[in-house]
Amino acid sequence: MKKIILTVLGLALFTTLSSCVDDLDTAPKVELTLEQLLENDPNAVEGILSRLYASFALSGPSGPGSSDISDDAGESPFLRGIVNLQDFTADGMKNRWGDDGLDQLTTTSEWTSNNKFFRYLYNRAYYTIPQCNNLLNVLNSASTDAGESVVSEVRFLRALAYFYVIDVFGKGVLATDENFGQSELLPESSREELFNYVESELLEIEPLIGTFNGYGRANTYVVDMLLAKLYLNAEVYTGTPRYDQAYIYVNKVITEGGYTLTDNFVENFSGDNDMSTEIIYPLIADPIVSQSYGNTTYIVNGSLSPDTITISEFGATEGWQGHRATKAWYGLFGDLDTSTDDRADLFWTEGHNYEMNDYTVWTDGYPSTKFRNTTFNSEYTPTSFSGTDFPLYRLADAYLMYAECALRGAAGASMTDALNYVNLVRTRSHATPISMGELNLDFIIDERGRELNLEGHRRTDLIRFGKFTGGSYLWPWKGGTVNGTSIPDTYNVFPIPQTALEANPNLQQNTGY
Repeated sequence: MKKIILTVLGLALFTTLSSCVDDLDTAPKVELTLEQLLENDPNAVEGILSRLYASFALSGPSGPGSSDISDDAGESPFLRGIVNLQDFTADGMKNRWGDDGLDQLTTTSEWTSNNKFFRYLYNRAYYTIPQCNNLLNVLNSASTDAGESVVSEVRFLRALAYFYVIDVFGKGVLATDENFGQSELLPESSREELFNYVESELLEIEPLIGTFNGYGRANTYVVDMLLAKLYLNAEVYTGTPRYDQAYIYVNKVITEGGYTLTDNFVENFSGDNDMSTEIIYPLIADPIVSQSYGNTTYIVNGSLSPDTITISEFGATEGWQGHRATKAWYGLFGDLDTSTDDRADLFWTEGHNYEMNDYTVWTDGYPSTKFRNTTFNSEYTPTSFSGTDFPLYRLADAYLMYAECALRGAAGASMTDALNYVNLVRTRSHATPISMGELNLDFIIDERGRELNLEGHRRTDLIRFGKFTGGSYLWPWKGGTVNGTSIPDTYNVFPIPQTALEANPNLQQNTGY
């Protein structure tokens, strides 16, 4: 059963947070200390590890209304934060609800340190990091059978949380198992310091974690993907390009990982996508044992409406009338009626307007039906919560990353291979293959939009390509205007949440906020 990693949700996450974040009011609900839990059941480490994985998709251990931290259980889960901050702030997707700060994201304007959605992601990251630190400390001292692979998985999850701190906020504090529990407030760490730490962690665990640890768990190639993404964005994060290294690790995923593109694009976004040969690392969802408003339920239900869409066709019983794509996404396919690209069919156009003249109006813009709760290979029954796993990393992304590295001059990367990989992605969806003369960086950023939108990469991609801030690339409602307007470079990172600044005076606000 694909959901085995999430069947231990009754376990509590067993500790208080370290001093770098305990004033953020993010203390978890405590039942047993880790030491007590492992003393009672030395085999419980697998269940504890499962809860760490689940912290990226679920709100808490006791259903959709529970929360590991004090923030709203429905709004604050990690994956929901990734979608909000990576996709709604960018060109492809917009949300119409406008509840207390969501307008600021969907219009990429008026960002402030008091926006609760910035706080949610910051708090989730600095909830997960100390939990990993605590488990690592206990594993180093407790009598368990946990080996190098389990320890490496915990270190990967910590590195993944730090990656989002680096990408989204640009700086933070460096809480590790070595300073866990100290009473002094931690100093501010720069983006480059956090980058160097995550890089060193991933390089150390890459040969130790193992090539297969089970579905939904990190392995060598998952670590390689995170390394490749870290290096691909290194020029943004540190000022120094690292495309040679990005190529090395993404090429390893492609040539050694054994992943292959699925025959049908939609297989990757259906309720049985655990059968996909393409997904490298999923965040797991289940409609029964891991109900959450923060996993793909947010994407599926949020993109549907019982008024304009037959929601049962997409495996749902609820439609929240929230998310619609803009022409900056579906316009990449040209005329949707005549396009041969399967990905162009994944927009609901009936009853909706091509132009998004008012982002608060549900019928302005086309909802995306890319994610659905139907099963691809069998019969399905619509459910309130989604059972579709979120493909955080998949092979098509690796192919497009390789092509970008080649175009940016990475040593060892082959332009012939780059063209082949891009065309594999395109022809899988019956899009017309391109020629070498058409393969350039402008094409790659557009193809990444066609292939990967709504998968939590778009804002980062646009920043790397120099298209997020400024006025050279405009999209609907960028900067709060219907046709888009220039925004300052300040917006390449989000403001540090006010609660974090108040909790630790060592933190300084990002420039411009």
